[in-house]
Amino acid sequence: MKPAELLETVGGYHALVVRSETKVNREVIAAGKNLQVIARAGIGVDNIDLDAATGAGIAVVNAPTGNTVAAAEHTMALMLALARNVPGAHHSLQSGEWKRSAFMGVEVRDKTLGICGLGRVGTEVARRAQAFGMRLVGYDPFVAPEYARRIGVDLLSLDDLLAESDFVTLHTPLTEGTRGMLGMRQIETIKPGARVINVARGELVDEAALLAGLESGRLSGVALDVFSKEPPERGPLVEHPRAIVTPHLGASTREAQREVAIEAAEQVLAVLRGEPARNTVNAPFVAPEVHEVLAPFVPAASVVGKLLGFLSEGQITGITVSYEGEIAQHDCRMLQAAVLAGLLAPVSTVNVNLINAPVLARERGWSVTDQSNRVSREYASLISATLQTANGSLSLSATSMRDETHIVKFNDYWMDIVPNTPYLLFVDNRDQPGSIGAVGTIAGRHNINISFMGVGRIQLRGQAMMVIGLDDPVPSHVMDEIRALSHIANARVATLAG
Repeated sequence: MKPAELLETVGGYHALVVRSETKVNREVIAAGKNLQVIARAGIGVDNIDLDAATGAGIAVVNAPTGNTVAAAEHTMALMLALARNVPGAHHSLQSGEWKRSAFMGVEVRDKTLGICGLGRVGTEVARRAQAFGMRLVGYDPFVAPEYARRIGVDLLSLDDLLAESDFVTLHTPLTEGTRGMLGMRQIETIKPGARVINVARGELVDEAALLAGLESGRLSGVALDVFSKEPPERGPLVEHPRAIVTPHLGASTREAQREVAIEAAEQVLAVLRGEPARNTVNAPFVAPEVHEVLAPFVPAASVVGKLLGFLSEGQITGITVSYEGEIAQHDCRMLQAAVLAGLLAPVSTVNVNLINAPVLARERGWSVTDQSNRVSREYASLISATLQTANGSLSLSATSMRDETHIVKFNDYWMDIVPNTPYLLFVDNRDQPGSIGAVGTIAGRHNINISFMGVGRIQLRGQAMMVIGLDDPVPSHVMDEIRALSHIANARVATLAG
């Protein structure tokens, strides 16, 4: 769609799926009044205003794995074409020439391949280059040395990589830190005779510096699939005899197009179903194996936040979210966001989700902190949240068992309830005969159906907490009637429906 058409149309949709050419700027996002998710069918999201999407509570997802193999294979194709002068030899023969000596190449065996960026594509390139008997060095400040060793790559600084590499291939995302990472200084100090391949983002290289390197002989060749401006204008770099250029074909295989489409659709459906999407790029990255551990606890975290919001009294000043057991071994920011989203959604005028909940909490001036303990004495994993208010603090703990959320602790009271009813009635009472019956009698008298009841107490005949699952709402005059009972200290109802 043309920009004007997109602006006119997007307001009626909950999801927007784009490729790299469509610019989803702040204006488009503002026009998307119903948008919940923007999907990029591919890896790079530099055509989407992430800040604007995050502020609007819109998830931005991508499809980073569908075209991984295609991009890696295209990288290898360009590297081999550079090494053996395939395009020039092809054109020479087609024009009627037979100049074998003019196209003397080099072997890639025993050559050093410098891989800038050891993400999915960079890793697949490394695996393939090993089969060609190449020495592998890499630059990626966000990769652990153990991971690099596991895929056969020696980590170096960028300067050292450029000084040692016969071939340099780029596979980093485009950020302010990586823009122009191969500039004039880098080309001037690169190993003489090196060859550069870029199948990632055109803006990663200074194209004028590449041309200068070719003209001076510092570079033996370059292979470019991406450009700072696409399509590129005809000029000395694109037409250079030692440059191989292709029109952004990295993902252009039948298999990759199908996989990317499926992956993007799966991410959209996950967001629209209210589930955590695996590849949300404007939320903390969660590796697939970590996602598998944390995802079952997202509903539990959300319920904890929602219940705290209904049960709290007084001005909220902060919240502490704690993780125990297996989940505490991972980055739990997704669970923190779920607690905040559950707390904020009932009281916010904007769409609140895992994406913008931390932003909205900061805007409200809340102090949000995390605590982790890899040991849990009671459960394999436990998520807890303590809400600080002007009237004191309030805490809830939950876990996930058999694909169900279990509320297991309220303040100091241990219990085990499954919050699967529209309403939960929390009653502070003295542990004495008749307490439960009295509340049940009032509910029955007003035709309020009870689904279940759970009780937690600290000591016999002391204070206790009664939690009752209800199928019907509790009118205010009925709440007053319950609170008027002599053995009841307080009663609060939480609404889980909707």
